[in-house]
Amino acid sequence: MTDRPSCYPSLPAALLKSLGPERMPLLDVLTSPVPSGRFDSPVDDRHVLCLHVGEPVPVTYRVGNAERQGARLHGQFCVVPAGSSTRWTLSGPARSLLLRLTPALIREAAESLGLGAQGAALDPAIHIRDPQVERIGWMMQAEDHDGYPGGRLFVDSLATALAARLVASQSHTGASATGRRHALPAWRLRRVVEYIEAHLDEDLTLAELAAVAGFSLSHFKPLFKQATGMPVHRFVLERRVERARLRLTEGRKSLTEIAMEAGFSHPSHMARCLRRFLGMSPTELARAAPGGGP
Repeated sequence: MTDRPSCYPSLPAALLKSLGPERMPLLDVLTSPVPSGRFDSPVDDRHVLCLHVGEPVPVTYRVGNAERQGARLHGQFCVVPAGSSTRWTLSGPARSLLLRLTPALIREAAESLGLGAQGAALDPAIHIRDPQVERIGWMMQAEDHDGYPGGRLFVDSLATALAARLVASQSHTGASATGRRHALPAWRLRRVVEYIEAHLDEDLTLAELAAVAGFSLSHFKPLFKQATGMPVHRFVLERRVERARLRLTEGRKSLTEIAMEAGFSHPSHMARCLRRFLGMSPTELARAAPGGGP
């Protein structure tokens, strides 16, 4: 992966903390200012989705050899394929939420939909509206704002969902075409669950769990949900909550130690999840245990 274009801020330290070059995220997000006047979007080695944030801004943009006029509206997005650029002329400054997605993930999504290499070629698009893409964008923005409490696994899940949506929408193929011709064998599911339990304190990724199962990313995600009744990141989060509950009832470790062992980013994140899933705080859980005090 090349360095980020000069107008893109650096990736947040929270996301880079545990990453080496081989563990760069499938999807990253940042909010970037767009200056008024003429602006050529930087050439990137990833596909870039630009969601407009804020008030409408009248713009002129180039499509092929023709210039067209329009308005950037909040939530609309543009697709700038890897290695390309779009020229804009803005009447005033604007802000974009930029989602960068690896071409390899788009190729894998196309293959899982049976579209081959042709389906992996994203076309440039201007001022598109898609509620599912918007939701993914705002969820990524919230993750970035909160310091990525969901970890790599949640971001990877959003990345695969976004890739499948983009490929399906550009090919006019229903996203339901994936994952129904196969089932996840019980022994493979057991191997994945055992791996999760053994590595619950780590920042698990969708790619490593798919590799343990012996499936591609795009196939593993729906197969796991079909087998367990829930998405991968939800399953892992529930296992982390259960690990934390057990350690709290044992009463032998501090909240920080328990949060780290269960794979939470910090004790406050653990506390939020315990309240969400169990309706109790860490202190209440510890007190409810035998010998836990009044």
